[in-house]
Amino acid sequence: MSAPPDLPDVVSRAFDVSRRAGYVSFCRNETGRLLAMLAATRSGIMAEFGTGCGVGTAWLRSGVRDRNARIITAELDPRLAKAAAEIFTDDPLVDVLEADWSTLMDKGPYSLLFLDSGDPEAVAVDKLADLLEPGGIVVLDDFYPCELWPPITGGRVDTLREHWLTDDRFTAVEVMVAPDSSAIIATRR
Repeated sequence: MSAPPDLPDVVSRAFDVSRRAGYVSFCRNETGRLLAMLAATRSGIMAEFGTGCGVGTAWLRSGVRDRNARIITAELDPRLAKAAAEIFTDDPLVDVLEADWSTLMDKGPYSLLFLDSGDPEAVAVDKLADLLEPGGIVVLDDFYPCELWPPITGGRVDTLREHWLTDDRFTAVEVMVAPDSSAIIATRR
């Protein structure tokens, strides 16, 4: 797999690193373009919890316009963290930590936070709400689109999605990024 030619350079490098590392679980291009657009509106500290090989972080970085902004990302797997760090070796705006994402819990508040919805307990709204500055944005990806309310996944109510979409601390929306994938974007009030 190689990156399509119309990608930002930093994202192409991230795809190359992922391919060499044999890592195929990464941020979709559709979600990445959303992240880049949102990062272009942010200053302050942004973070990705669970770096993998850095594709999501690269998308965030491709959108950054404020030279005072910073991106912090953490990956527990030493091999993947090293691979991701390779992408940002000469970039003073990005810090890749070889650590569990929970080490980022005390480095905020964040203006933008990107997380995978795969671990519902880890990304629960009550766990993350106070990590965001007022007006800060959370992006949770890897949802399967659902037109029902309450949202159903695998024959059960998707309480993670339901909580994020109804929590009074946030204004939130679910957006389809592809026919088979959606993301929740939530802004702290």
